[in-house]
Amino acid sequence: MSNDRLSTLLAEYADLERRMEDPSIHTDQALVRRVGRRFAELAPLNAAHQELEAARADLVAAKELAAEDPAFASEVEAVAATLPALEEKLGEMLIPRDPSDAKDVIIEIKAGEGGQESALFAGDLLRMYTRYAERRGWVVEVIDSQESDLGGVKDISVAVKTRGVPEGGHGVWSRMKWEGGVHRVQRVPVTESQGRIHTSAAGVLVLPEAEEVDIDIQSGDLRIDVYRSSGPGGQSVNTTDSAVRITHLPTGTVVSCQNEKSQLQNKESAMRILRSRLLAQAQEAADAAAGDARKAQVRTVDRSERVRTYNFPQNRITDHRIGYTAYNLDLVLGGELDGVLEALAASDRAARLAGDPDLSRRQ
Repeated sequence: MSNDRLSTLLAEYADLERRMEDPSIHTDQALVRRVGRRFAELAPLNAAHQELEAARADLVAAKELAAEDPAFASEVEAVAATLPALEEKLGEMLIPRDPSDAKDVIIEIKAGEGGQESALFAGDLLRMYTRYAERRGWVVEVIDSQESDLGGVKDISVAVKTRGVPEGGHGVWSRMKWEGGVHRVQRVPVTESQGRIHTSAAGVLVLPEAEEVDIDIQSGDLRIDVYRSSGPGGQSVNTTDSAVRITHLPTGTVVSCQNEKSQLQNKESAMRILRSRLLAQAQEAADAAAGDARKAQVRTVDRSERVRTYNFPQNRITDHRIGYTAYNLDLVLGGELDGVLEALAASDRAARLAGDPDLSRRQ
């Protein structure tokens, strides 16, 4: 257990506690959110440290009593037996965490190979994530979407948020970061007349949602184009130049939004996605500079680069990164994702304890 790291984090917790009690902080709501999230993230560590210190104090007291009366020897053994588990618990908390764990996320789902079937599967993934979010009490907001003819989705971006400050600093990113990559489906499509099983894929990109303070974007680095929305929409959606395309010139990153009726709303939505993409790129660059063997999430929609397969005939879900297999595909698609996500999180914890690069970037 790193005493230096523990001391540093406990001092940070005490400083945050003082800041939370300072009335002047509440004039800046963005600062309140950041301080509150970090405070909530460190609270379990502080509680675990206090619990361990209390147990150690109890052990000292028990030994003093046992020195005077041997009848207390059994109490010494009982208290001493609790220490290893408490020390292990605190030690795990001291393993460096993903700095984005407390953040909300933006999820982008894109249809890939398979035409209409891929778009339908992308819609299935969207429903799966929406139902999972509902189970956890999160809020889902559609930022931009392009639907397919049969009710699927060609391309959709949604924001998923916690209500208030996430407990223990475990925000949406801490759970959903595992979902980035190519998801493959094997089933008989509704468009298949011969009953043959087809394979298609949809791509998922998960980004921690960036706040304005997280990334500095200069207005001179942006090219903003407006155009007429396409596809289904209200009478004013695709009859005015309300759609917005923003190009970040230094990186070539392009984001388009056309869901809203007003140009301003679409610009704000596009900027949310752009900030999050640039934050992710900056993190990847920092990882590479630090020499970490971390890989970015798969951004292509080539079904050969899959992270997970959904096999309908066998009701089977397989996560290829950790060899996880379960035969409850119907439940998973209904939003019961905790099984596979817990397995991924456990693999990540094991890798961190072993000193390996974290799984959250191996997507």
